[in-house]
Amino acid sequence: MFNRIIDFSIGNKLFVGITIIFLIAGGIYSMMNVPVDAVPDITNNQVQVVTVSPSLSPQEVEKLITYPVEMAMANILNVVEIRSVSRFGLSVVTIVFKDHVPILDARQLVNEQIQVVASELPAGLGTPQLMPITTGLGEIYQYTLEVDPKYRDRYSATDLRTIQDWIVKRQLSGIPGIVEISSFGGYLKQYEVAVDPDKMRAENVTISEVFDALEKNNQNSGGSYIEKYNNAYYIRTEGMVKNFKDIEQIVVKNVNGFPVLVRDVGTVHEGHAPRFGAMTKNGKGEAVGGITLMLKGANSSQVIREVKKRIAEVQERLPEGVRLQYYLDRSRLVKKTISTVTRNLMEGGLIVIFVLVLLLGDVRAGIIVASVIPLALLFAFIMMNLFGVSANLMSLGAIDFGIVVDGAVIIVEGVVHHLKTHHKGQVLSTEELGEIVADSTKTIYKSAVFGVIIILIVFFPILSLTGIEGKTFRPMAQTVSFAIAGALFLGLTYVPMVSSLFLSRKVKEKRTLSDRLIDFLKLTYRPVLRFSLRFKYWVLLIAFLVFGVSVWGFLHMGGEFIPTLEEGDLAMQMSLPPGSSLDESIEIATRAEQVLKKNFPEVLQVVSKIGT
Repeated sequence: MFNRIIDFSIGNKLFVGITIIFLIAGGIYSMMNVPVDAVPDITNNQVQVVTVSPSLSPQEVEKLITYPVEMAMANILNVVEIRSVSRFGLSVVTIVFKDHVPILDARQLVNEQIQVVASELPAGLGTPQLMPITTGLGEIYQYTLEVDPKYRDRYSATDLRTIQDWIVKRQLSGIPGIVEISSFGGYLKQYEVAVDPDKMRAENVTISEVFDALEKNNQNSGGSYIEKYNNAYYIRTEGMVKNFKDIEQIVVKNVNGFPVLVRDVGTVHEGHAPRFGAMTKNGKGEAVGGITLMLKGANSSQVIREVKKRIAEVQERLPEGVRLQYYLDRSRLVKKTISTVTRNLMEGGLIVIFVLVLLLGDVRAGIIVASVIPLALLFAFIMMNLFGVSANLMSLGAIDFGIVVDGAVIIVEGVVHHLKTHHKGQVLSTEELGEIVADSTKTIYKSAVFGVIIILIVFFPILSLTGIEGKTFRPMAQTVSFAIAGALFLGLTYVPMVSSLFLSRKVKEKRTLSDRLIDFLKLTYRPVLRFSLRFKYWVLLIAFLVFGVSVWGFLHMGGEFIPTLEEGDLAMQMSLPPGSSLDESIEIATRAEQVLKKNFPEVLQVVSKIGT
C-alpha cells in the first residue's frame, strides 16, 4: 500500500500540490477558528442549583431547602456526586455528572427534578434555579463603573448600580458566548413604605392588609374587546404605580365608607434592598462593577473580542462623567501565553532548520524537511478543530519539531545518501531523479513509519487518562499525535513529490561541511566505542550507578500537578470572625487595599468582593 502511495505521489505531482494547497487553506481557517485559551478547562461536568431565602438560618436552609433538593437529585442517572453548601439565606447544590453526559442533557434532567421539588418546598422560601453554563475560567472580563472627579457628587452608589443593571448589563447581554452578566456592589434601588404602628392602630389596619393592598393595586388587568363601527376596542385597566403619589393614594381599606390610604398609615420613600455583599476598589471605598461569564467550551479569545467591541459601544451611551474600567481582562493572559508558545515554536523551528541544513549538507534537502514543520502544524490545527481540542499552553507547548520531522528526515536523508553513494558526479534527468527518489523512499519508509509508530505509542497511556488528569494532559497528547501523524502523511506523499522536483539533478563530487562534521564525529566516537566494548562491565556499572542516582534524585526532587502560571493577577482571601457586619468587612477590605497600594508600587489595581 505504501509503495503505491509513493508512486502515486511522484507520478501525480499536480494532484498532490493541489491537496497541499487545500491543506494550507484548511489549516489557516482552523487556526483562526480553533478555541484559544491560556490553559485547559479542567472543570468537571456539573450543574448547580441555587435557592435564595433571606429569612432562613444556615440550619433551616439545610433542613428545609438543601436536603429536599439533594434527595430529588439522587435518582438522576450518571451522577458522580452531589455536594452542597448551606449559608444564611442561600442554598447551593452541585450535581456532578459523568464526563460523557452532554451538559444540556444534564441540565434538562436536573430541571425536571427542580419542577418536582419546587412544589414540595414550603411556600415563600424561594424557588430553586439553575446557575449559568459556565466554569471557573468563565470570568473572562471584569470591570467597574468609574466616575469622573468633576461628577462625583452627581452619582450615588444607587445611581451607579442602576446604570449597571439597566444600561451596561442590558447592552452586554446577548453577545454570543456570554451566558450571564453578574452585577456587584452598590445599592439595588427600591421604593419602600415605612408604616407607622401608631397610625395603623388608630386606623385599625394590619400589616397584612397593607401588603395585600400594595400587591393588588400595582397591576394592570384586561378584559375582552368590543366592536363598534368596524373597529375593535380592547378593554383594559391600568393600575401600575408610576410615582410616589400613586403609592400614597393606594386604598388599604374602607372604614365606614371612608378610604384609608397608604399615606394615612405610613410614608413612601426611595430606599434600597437589603444587601449581602459589596465591592471596594483601590482603598477608596465602595465601587460598582460587573463580571461577564462565558459559556462553557466557548472560544474565550473570540468572545472577549466581541465583549470589547460591545464595551466600546456602551461607553458612548453612558451618562456624562461615567465610564467603564476593566480590572481583569482574560485576553491579556491568553495573548501572553500564546505569544510565548508561538515564540518558542518559531525559535525551535529555526534551530531545527539550521541543524537539518548543517547535517544533511544540502540546503534544498534541509528546506524540504523544514517545510514539513508548518504543514504538519496546519494539519494538527485541522484535527484540533475537528476534535474540539483548544489551543493553549499545554497543547501547543508540547509540540517538538524535532520529533515531528523525524520521519521526513529519515526519508530525505535516505534519498540524499543514495544519490551521493550511487550517482556522484552524474547529471540526472527529471525522470531518473523521480525513479531514484521513489526507490529510495520505498527502501527506507519502513524505518520512518516504524519510528513514528513507536513515538505515537508513547502517548497512548496519556490518551487513556480520565478525570482532571485527562482534561489537563490529553490535549497535549492529541496535538502531538496529530502533528506527528500529519508529518508521516506528508513524508509519504509531499516529501517524495517535492524531492523529485527540487533536489539538484547534478550530484556534487566535492565534500561538504556536513561530510567533514560527520567524519569528525566518527573520529571522536570510535575510541569511545572501542573503550566501551573492551570494558563492558565497567560501562554497565557506570550506567547502573547513573540510573540509581537518577532514581534517587527523582524521588527527592518534589513535584506538583502543573507548574505555577505567572498570570500577573493575584487572588487573595481574607477571613473575618464569624458574625462580622458588612460595614466592618468593607472597612477592613478598604484598609487592606490601602496597605497594598502603599507598600507595593507595582500593584496597579486592587479590587475586593465581599459576600454574595
